[in-house]
Amino acid sequence: MKKVYICFSTDILHNGHLIILKRAAELGEVTVGLLTDEVIASYKHYPLIPLEERIAMFESLKGVSRVVVQESLDYTAILSQLKPDIVVHGDDWHVGYQANIRQQVIETLKGWGGELVEFPYTHTPTEETLSSLEQRMSLPESRRARLRRLMAYKPCLSVLEAHNGITGLIVEKTVVETANGRKQFDAMWVSSLCDSTAKGKPDIELVDMTSRLNTLEEIMEVTTKPIILDGDTGGQVEHFVYNVQTLERMGISAIIIEDKKGLKKNSLFGTGAGQNQDSIEDFCQKIAAGKNAQRSNDFMIIARCESLILEQGMEDALTRCHAYVAAGADGIMIHSRQKTVDEVFEFCDKFRSVDAKTPIIVVPTTYNDVPEEELAAHGVNVVIHANHLIRSAFPAMQATARSILEQGCSREASEKYCMSIKDVLELLPNR
Repeated sequence: MKKVYICFSTDILHNGHLIILKRAAELGEVTVGLLTDEVIASYKHYPLIPLEERIAMFESLKGVSRVVVQESLDYTAILSQLKPDIVVHGDDWHVGYQANIRQQVIETLKGWGGELVEFPYTHTPTEETLSSLEQRMSLPESRRARLRRLMAYKPCLSVLEAHNGITGLIVEKTVVETANGRKQFDAMWVSSLCDSTAKGKPDIELVDMTSRLNTLEEIMEVTTKPIILDGDTGGQVEHFVYNVQTLERMGISAIIIEDKKGLKKNSLFGTGAGQNQDSIEDFCQKIAAGKNAQRSNDFMIIARCESLILEQGMEDALTRCHAYVAAGADGIMIHSRQKTVDEVFEFCDKFRSVDAKTPIIVVPTTYNDVPEEELAAHGVNVVIHANHLIRSAFPAMQATARSILEQGCSREASEKYCMSIKDVLELLPNR
């Protein structure tokens, strides 16, 4: 009997998968390969079902002789090990990044006279299946845990700001095809700056937590990706512990609080804004109180260090950040307003020489010419693009308003600056 190999990256079985498995079994003895959680997360989506459970699921299917783990999108290693007579795949990988993988499979099979058999793959999950998937991904306990797990799966997460439901949908649904596979944002950043700006108010913690929670609810109602909240200074310790429990209960994955005190002003104003840094002791007490208040191990409290912003020096930043980790912080955000990345790289390299585990988060607003891959090479785990949707919306809205006034009608503005109503409706949820 011929040896047949077929690889799956799915954690949702639907009729199309069962049909192609049945056809594969008609060709010989079927070995199913399953991609690891890390590989799936790197190019597709967060795996809802962990590898161990997916192995058990596929082992129970009729026609499957055994299940193995494929540790790369590249088939070369697993095919060289198994030397199957036939590799089965749907005919949906002739274009895009998968075309190169397909060609590698064909070349590898030539080594022992194997063949690639492709079947039409037109079946997709039903609307009910997709709706069920979205509901599961949006459950508080599922969403809350996803950020920490994604950090374990991927070397560096890409995060974009959202400040209302529509921007949340943009972060949720934007996908691009690259030479290395599909790329999408891993999580959302709900910034106090953007939340305040969207409400036409200054970024001085004027928007209270009740209003911030309403914004979060608005975003969470229509999205599934994990959310990181900008918590400003965290407020008074007595209030912070309650806010931690509220956010955790809602399904927020993390809050980032900065080590400043007094009237909060945007960090990019630097020393000219009269901002004061909290003492290490007091800020550590706030972190510890928050960690003691939370009910699960999933929620993350991330400490944002302002030493470089306030020109207190590298050693002060390192001393503070190690103290914050010792107090229980689940991650460190190091902030800089320099136009080059040099001091951020210096911090990361020195921090990593002592602490190889604690996640480092950066916000490259001023040094925005540095690729995420380069940041990751210095030990960065999360890159937050913190305010770009609201900043890009302003020029378009201003140009549209100006054009309507100048032209006396909206035709030119509609053609130059506006997406079609059809595209708007397609972006919105239809359930």
